[in-house]
Amino acid sequence: MQMTLNNVLNMMLRMLETSQTTLLLFFSTLIFSLPLGLLMAFGRMSRIRPVSWLMKMYLLVMRGTPLMLQLIFFMYGIDLPFSRLQVAIIAFSLNYAAYFAEIYRGGIESIPIGQHEAANVLGFSKSQTYFRIILPQVIKKILPPMGNEFMTLVKDTSLAQIIGVMEISALANKMQAYYVTILPVIIAGVFYLVMNSVVSSCFSLAEKRLGYYN
Repeated sequence: MQMTLNNVLNMMLRMLETSQTTLLLFFSTLIFSLPLGLLMAFGRMSRIRPVSWLMKMYLLVMRGTPLMLQLIFFMYGIDLPFSRLQVAIIAFSLNYAAYFAEIYRGGIESIPIGQHEAANVLGFSKSQTYFRIILPQVIKKILPPMGNEFMTLVKDTSLAQIIGVMEISALANKMQAYYVTILPVIIAGVFYLVMNSVVSSCFSLAEKRLGYYN
């Protein structure tokens, strides 16, 4: 089919509409995976060996197998009473929570034990020590790797098409077959680039405010 300006504008409008699904998957994954990852990190660092061992195995499985296979497993291997998009959110959340858990753990364990001891000497309670002294330092340490994971998540949303979720990448593939041109893929790439530019800018601003740059 011959491409016209109207066809190009139609592509962009339809992708703009479909981007709502991509953004919904992105933000829903973060809402669930960020707190879940923190709980997993505490489980991984638990002094209760069975809890620590089980969490270690879970993190190994979720980080050691492709997200694409996990999507297929949750969609077709388990009879979940949810829509395709909801299944994708569940799979993405469980997968990314595992990565966030290791980032959290790395940040927490990087804080010298002397910080805890000094807080104890100054009379801080455990909760005050964690929220006023440890947590701010952890946030500063984990911000760069978190930024990488956020940008990876933007791109990974394209995997949702594996289970039939109509997001930007799936629509681009459909349009490419219909119009017999690579242009829809290029437009989709621009959409992903814009979204990741926003994510990168937000993290750069946060890093600047936290004193990464002089």
